[in-house]
Amino acid sequence: MKPVYRLTWLAARACYALWHRWRVFNAGRVPLTGPVILAANHGSYLDPPLIGSGVPRPINYLARESLFRFPGFGWYLRQLNVVPVDRDGGGAAGLKGILDRLHAGGAVILFPEGTRTSDGHLQPARAGIGLTVIKSDAPVVPVRVFGTFEAWPRHQKFPRPLRVQVKYGEPLDFKALREEAKTCTKPRLKVIYQEIADELMAAIAKLEPVEDVK
Repeated sequence: MKPVYRLTWLAARACYALWHRWRVFNAGRVPLTGPVILAANHGSYLDPPLIGSGVPRPINYLARESLFRFPGFGWYLRQLNVVPVDRDGGGAAGLKGILDRLHAGGAVILFPEGTRTSDGHLQPARAGIGLTVIKSDAPVVPVRVFGTFEAWPRHQKFPRPLRVQVKYGEPLDFKALREEAKTCTKPRLKVIYQEIADELMAAIAKLEPVEDVK
């Protein structure tokens, strides 16, 4: 970990422990080296640092490219391994940035739902994550966060001191679909992207809280 990343990682762990009484489950399922995609549900702004601080390896995050324009803050985001993407999280430049990190052996957090939930429930997956999975060789670890929506929902100014959890699932291998994607038609390729996204959301949904998060 870079010095700034490590200090932020330690500060985040302390914050989640003291303010949110966090619990982390099965972090050992995340490979310590090599490329990996962490595919998680999205309850609030608490999710990315919660997922990243739960594992002892550097993680690559996504953030709107407009945030990099602020002097000093852009430098800080780069120290945290943040990949600039457009507002919707897509675009050729953003995808290239994500794939570059994966091909270099990095870990990346992606949210199949595309945005934070508005009601605390899991949302349908978007096909975009399927495209990223197909274009990489990385295993995909489903991750589910609990309590983050209640702690910091939309329109809430500051996070409340409610318990949160993060649980990591078993890595998934999409080798068969990756092989099919090399030779299939474009219409079938679009279906494959959505199939992967739906399978990931189903795996996330199967992860259940170990204890009451209240």
